[in-house]
Amino acid sequence: MVGGCAAADAVARARRLPKLRVGLHLVLVDGPPLLPPGRIPELVGRDGQLRSDLAMTGIDIALRRGARAQLAAEIEAQFEAFEASGLPLDHVNAHHHFHLHPTVAALIVDIGRRFGMRGIRVPIESADLLARIDPSHRGLSALATAPWAALLRRRVRRRGLSVPDRVFGLAWSGAMTEQRIVGVLANLADGVTEIYCHPAITDRFAGAARGYRYADEVAALTAPAVKDALRASGARSGGFSDVAPR
Repeated sequence: MVGGCAAADAVARARRLPKLRVGLHLVLVDGPPLLPPGRIPELVGRDGQLRSDLAMTGIDIALRRGARAQLAAEIEAQFEAFEASGLPLDHVNAHHHFHLHPTVAALIVDIGRRFGMRGIRVPIESADLLARIDPSHRGLSALATAPWAALLRRRVRRRGLSVPDRVFGLAWSGAMTEQRIVGVLANLADGVTEIYCHPAITDRFAGAARGYRYADEVAALTAPAVKDALRASGARSGGFSDVAPR
């Protein structure tokens, strides 16, 4: 989130970790814009924040030329801010997976290619595998988003971008526990798997999502059992830039 209050600190930390693959998390809804609200009036509310009514925002973007032009300007501004950080751009995704919106996706791809974008997240999870790993918690159904995710995967692959074959972190968002991550690593299929989390050292901070277990995710990512499971899986860890488009 290049417009986040801790963006400068995150960039400084990333520069000290040259092997870290860093992506751009575009915030186009429900968060702070990078551009002044006066330049994107159709995308912000009275509080100057990006709108949180995702459905109506999506409709306005699809039907209103002005909203699309303002969205393109905000997307470009966020790519420019990432470029100014000097960090290599590994991949791109969007807050609340808003890039599943076909018009939003088209703008991101067109603008992102000019900034060297090579990979993008396509949130497709295996419900069967989720149930096998943790039968007590199946998570949210992805049926509503599955057609849009499949469309996004076809479109971005045609444009030569890298995408994962499968993603984990959607249904269990904010609750990627040690047991769940170990379960994913123990059941990896051939191909590219993205596992994403929301780690933080505390569960209470400005903008924290209700019910998210941020500190538990830090503990899971640093757990010896997770490191052992990764080694045992035989998988090669890395970023989108390590994967050839196909």
